[in-house]
Amino acid sequence: MNEVLQAMKSRKSVKKYKDTPVPKELIDQIVEAGLYAPSGLNKQSPIVLVVTDKAVRDELSKLNAGKDPFFRSDPFYGAPCVLVVLADKSVPTYVYDGSLVMENMLLAAHSLGLGACWIHRAKETFEMPEGKAILKKLGVEGDYEGIGNCIVGYSDMQPTEKPRKENRVYYI
Repeated sequence: MNEVLQAMKSRKSVKKYKDTPVPKELIDQIVEAGLYAPSGLNKQSPIVLVVTDKAVRDELSKLNAGKDPFFRSDPFYGAPCVLVVLADKSVPTYVYDGSLVMENMLLAAHSLGLGACWIHRAKETFEMPEGKAILKKLGVEGDYEGIGNCIVGYSDMQPTEKPRKENRVYYI
């Protein structure tokens, strides 16, 4: 089977991580893959925040958890790296463009032997004053919306295979 198709079929969401830091070289490769995602009219509106600083990572985790009544602990499952995708709301395809960046990064992490998972609530996190303050501190200007958090690290679990639903394709 084609290497790309195999990666797509074998990638699974990882929800438990070792505390081992991810080397910058691997993070850079993952981010680069994300930035090569297609975008509407080639606007390339998404940006990526690479969060490896534990204090900032923990702050984002706390902000994220505050928006979900089901999480009482770390919604980032202990992952040492969070790649936050935000996109410029003035671009009509910003949500789709940011979603493509997320998928490219998830596949890239898997291809490099790392675990990854899409964690929602980036939108809510960066609508909060604390989230806006993080962007301001980084010098990010503009009207950006959080698309997703791509958590990355060394897996401390073996994800299980989930069956694919049937009857989802219709030929015309």
